[in-house]
Amino acid sequence: MVIFPGCKINIGLNVIGKRSDGYHKIESIFYPLELSDILEIIPNDIFSITTSGLPIKGDHSDNLVVKAFYLLQDKYNLPPVKIHLHKLVPMGAGLGGGSADGAAMLVLLNNLFELNIGLKELEIFADELGSDCAFFIRNEPAFVQGKGEIINPIEVDLKGMYIHLVNPQIHISTQEAFGGIIPSDNNVTLPEVIQTDISNWKSELKNDFETTIFPNHGEIEIIKADLYAQGAFYANMTGTGSSVYGLFNEEPKKCYPNYFEWIAKL
Repeated sequence: MVIFPGCKINIGLNVIGKRSDGYHKIESIFYPLELSDILEIIPNDIFSITTSGLPIKGDHSDNLVVKAFYLLQDKYNLPPVKIHLHKLVPMGAGLGGGSADGAAMLVLLNNLFELNIGLKELEIFADELGSDCAFFIRNEPAFVQGKGEIINPIEVDLKGMYIHLVNPQIHISTQEAFGGIIPSDNNVTLPEVIQTDISNWKSELKNDFETTIFPNHGEIEIIKADLYAQGAFYANMTGTGSSVYGLFNEEPKKCYPNYFEWIAKL
């Protein structure tokens, strides 16, 4: 059984406070992209996982795909499976690719073993895996709050527009991103701004993490400026970096031969 876990961009990302459990409270619009990994599972005599595509650092036990399997195995006594994950979405890039993989694994296991877990319960399981995972269960535009577990669907119509996504292959750790972050006193209400004329987005929809990431990684800030210079009507760093995207009315051209680039019509 095969599934294609996607990724997301943040349209605006405000850090509004810190929770008692140490997590930061955020507000953001999550928008899913079709750029995807490939995840396959089949029943097997023993549990195993192999990977291909982009190299994945660290031990397999840290992979959210593996954690998702053991999470459901503990509750439903699942038999072993053989997993293959082909990585195409850059990691540590603010795109949520790993979170999407974990959520997709929950969906695959639910379907393969006919567990009949409802969407809401799948979201609860996904939230145990990581902050962004629950979003990828439904994988539709949403206003996300809390640490990523409060998800409310929202209408965001980008159909017919083009996205130019650029990742300079810089891995931004969670520690680096949150290390100097100061909660914003931004009074902008993201769901209201997202429904206004798109010309307002540039001035109203910010990513608070740019204030901590840009000073240490100037090339990311340059990419954002370049996308505007090339005609983007909106550009932003997504998540905690390092990917930057621009939205265009006309199809842009690839211009970063040394970086990961993805251009698509939404």
